[in-house]
Amino acid sequence: MALYTADSRDRVRDAVDFVELVSTRTELRRVGPSSYEGLCPFHDERTPSFGIDPLRKVYYCFGCQARGDVFTFVQDTEGVDFKEALELLADRCGIELQRAAEDLGEADRRRRRERLLELLGRTAAYYERCLWDSEEAAGAREYLLGRGLSQESLRAFGVGYSPSAWDRVLLASRRGGYSEQELYDAGLVQRSRESRQLYDRFRGRIMFPLADLRGRVLGFGARALRAGDAEDSRSPKYLNTSDNTIYHKGRHLYGAHLARAHAARAGATILCEGYTDVIALHQAGLQNAVGLMGTALTAEQVGELARMASLVLLALDADTAGQEAMLRASQLAARRKLELRVVTLPGGMDPAELVQREGAEAVKAAVAQAVPLVRFRVQRVLEAGDHSSPEGRDEMLGALRPVFATLPPSAMRMELTRLVAGRLELPESLAETLLAASGREAAATGTAAGMRRGEAAGGSVAAASANGRAGAGDTDLTRREETERTFLALCIASPEPGAAALAALDPREHFTGERLRRAAEHLRAGHLREPMEGIDEQDPQLTGVLAELVVQAGREFPEPAMLDVQRLQLELARLERQIHGARLKGSGDVAALARRRGEVRQEFERAYERALAQSGG
Repeated sequence: MALYTADSRDRVRDAVDFVELVSTRTELRRVGPSSYEGLCPFHDERTPSFGIDPLRKVYYCFGCQARGDVFTFVQDTEGVDFKEALELLADRCGIELQRAAEDLGEADRRRRRERLLELLGRTAAYYERCLWDSEEAAGAREYLLGRGLSQESLRAFGVGYSPSAWDRVLLASRRGGYSEQELYDAGLVQRSRESRQLYDRFRGRIMFPLADLRGRVLGFGARALRAGDAEDSRSPKYLNTSDNTIYHKGRHLYGAHLARAHAARAGATILCEGYTDVIALHQAGLQNAVGLMGTALTAEQVGELARMASLVLLALDADTAGQEAMLRASQLAARRKLELRVVTLPGGMDPAELVQREGAEAVKAAVAQAVPLVRFRVQRVLEAGDHSSPEGRDEMLGALRPVFATLPPSAMRMELTRLVAGRLELPESLAETLLAASGREAAATGTAAGMRRGEAAGGSVAAASANGRAGAGDTDLTRREETERTFLALCIASPEPGAAALAALDPREHFTGERLRRAAEHLRAGHLREPMEGIDEQDPQLTGVLAELVVQAGREFPEPAMLDVQRLQLELARLERQIHGARLKGSGDVAALARRRGEVRQEFERAYERALAQSGG
């Protein structure tokens, strides 16, 4: 994959307002001379342990050890690679990226992809003009506006209309210099079975552009106005772009490029089924809504939801497909620590209908009253079952056992057991026994599911460790490592005395771990004032430890005596290690080393007294 020039990366890094960027994920407050903190966006916590340095644009969490710079922050929160993170930030800042040298094959593939994206964007703009300017689209305009959708909202999503003629896009694109093969590869034309002639794939339909996180059009969802409005009565109501080199069904969420910042701020994402549902919710002020793009919920889409926010509000239709989507969501969400709640829509209406009939406040109230998915499933069984006979109640208990098998002992389980007992007119103790009596098979299934979840979790921790971001060495720091880390943070906080203190030490002798030893060598090489400069972008370990040190330095109020205290502690630790080694070897150096240790300890005690005096202690 082609890379961009270092100058491009530097210009993007310099242009990003890091406080503003991170604030889309968590609320920040200033806590030091050059430091902000907030609740960590990478793990659940109640006390802030996540800090950033807005000038050097790095972050570190003292709770989960997540760390990195402006680019890794976007990679981790958006689920993209470095190249995509750079492109997202460049778009955000309005910076044109310059590419580095690339081989001919890669350059050809990139140019081909860029042309297809340009062709799709051009076609989307054409469809949008047709919707608002052509007489043929009057019925489409009437349908959309009749659903209560405003022109402003429809334009925000780029909604359009494809003319019913067989070759409008084909001919216009040819005139624009695009080949028939490019039109075919972009999914805009198809070939006749009889004549093998190409013709427009989308005709006489309302067009909903399907975009990536950067807002680039990848394909289309196309809706016929009424049965028979498209080329023949056998045409489906919805017709989507088929999978191709640009568009992959099930990887994206409709409207995610418009919703993700709002979802991050709200801490929740609303998931709908229909395109108009998403547009209606955005128009109603719920701009954290996304849609399924007309597909069954996939693991990739759940991953996208997890990156947007930790809470997902399911505003799906009450029909069988909607119920299946909720069940699928519960199975996939268990692996990603997603909390799922269900938005109950009155009268079987979809979100767009509710907004149209009862207004924005009605749908906001429904969203505010969303219930946990497990409670919704229990309520649905109790509402739909036969309460008039013992057989009917047994059937409901049978349907509820798999639901309760997913619930650990908890207040929620107790409350739902009480609900079932009351509705089925059973003693609470008996209801608990019957609901738990799911048999060995259900228990085995639950255990297997738990093992799978554990394996998945273990896999993600292993991956994080492989990236140098987590592991036992990070979370179980020894006292010696804490001293080494504090010393380096103080050096960064006070560059001039820090340079002298570092020069007095030998990283190979005074630092016991590879991570901090490498950091010390990097800082000694003239990088104390700008610690993040001169790091190879393919070196996440060094980037991570320096980000951690920079954030810690921002919390320090440095005093020269405290820097001496930390330096002398490192020297004492080095002497202790040398004395221990000399004793094991039977060397005669023990006495000289012990004398030197005594001298350093006296220096340490004097420095410690100065530090106490300077701090007012």
